[in-house]
Amino acid sequence: MSEDNRIYLNGGSRAALLIHGLTGSPFEMKYLAKSLNKAGFTVDVPVLAGHGTTIEELTRTRWQDWYASIAGAFDKLQKEYGTVAVSGLCMGALLALKLAAERGKDVSAISLLSTTLFYDGWSLPWYKFLLPLSYYPPLKYIYSYKEAPPYGIKNERLREFYLHGMKNGSIAYDTIPPESMLEFYRLAGAVKKDLPMVTTPTILLHSSEDDLASSKNADYVEKRISSGKVRKVLLDDSYHMITIDSQKETVMNETVAFFKSCADGGG
Repeated sequence: MSEDNRIYLNGGSRAALLIHGLTGSPFEMKYLAKSLNKAGFTVDVPVLAGHGTTIEELTRTRWQDWYASIAGAFDKLQKEYGTVAVSGLCMGALLALKLAAERGKDVSAISLLSTTLFYDGWSLPWYKFLLPLSYYPPLKYIYSYKEAPPYGIKNERLREFYLHGMKNGSIAYDTIPPESMLEFYRLAGAVKKDLPMVTTPTILLHSSEDDLASSKNADYVEKRISSGKVRKVLLDDSYHMITIDSQKETVMNETVAFFKSCADGGG
């Protein structure tokens, strides 16, 4: 991966900022980006700090660096388009929430995809409760979270393609180092405190079969944000990576319709 993986699609008078997940890349948001662009949005999918380089470089970044990547891209779009819709996958959903809490009405809508505040999915090992402690000795010397089957993808054909991309490092890293895991939990803690400040129109899309983060994550957000317009959609034929799995069309259609409605004054 590299900064060249950034996706930027010129469109109409509306703008959308899309945010990939931890150890991922803009590839995760590629189909959604194209769908929004076809609907008249200018779309930016930046590479989060540390993600277009190496695992070693990733370990040197903090959640504030990831957020700065998004805030900078948002500011550029906002200057030209006034209001910007934002969508994030997994940890990207947390960054979208943080942005909505801080930027208020400048964010026209948010689409939260497989929101991950807690790693509580069915595929995680029994010792998943140790993940928040993985940065501290002695666990930091013996533990990092290694991606494992089904890799967040229910569709077997798509899973093989994604696995190949992880192995060669072109679309995702196959390991979350303990330093990055700690930063994820720090970000999650900050976002939990910010949830009541989120008044932006919100759509949550989550799989009822999510292997990494159960739909309780979406429920948690839904109950705590202060948005007057909230829509939650549960998918039944996908795992965690809903933007590239079997129901990606539903994710695209729901997000595009919601963003258009809010941009047209339906928020």
